Amino acid sequence: PDLTGHEKFGLGNVKYNISRIHVTAVELPSASISLLPGSGIKLVIGNASLTIDMNWNIRTWMFKDSGRGTVHISKVFVTAIFSTTLDNIGPTSISLTSCRTTSGDIDIKLNGKS
Repeated sequence: PDLTGHEKFGLGNVKYNISRIHVTAVELPSASISLLPGSGIKLVIGNASLTIDMNWNIRTWMFKDSGRGTVHISKVFVTAIFSTTLDNIGPTSISLTSCRTTSGDIDIKLNGKS
């Protein structure tokens, strides 16, 4: 979905819109899934990266600008624990019990008219 909003900076508001958000690359060089006896599943992803392309525009009382942008997030680490219910009564359900995510580097490139 598009991201639209405004922020107050110094002398006025900055209105922004980020649209046409597309994930163009995902790398998962290290990923593992392990069973936690009697409780669920553990997912560990290490050193992942993600690249996103988008359109952007901003508007203030003084100027407006728009263009294309790329965001590259790297050194992403995720640890997630899922609990499962196994019984003979109904379908198996899986729920997220805990999740921890960290990212090391974020590189943002904006190309616009100004």
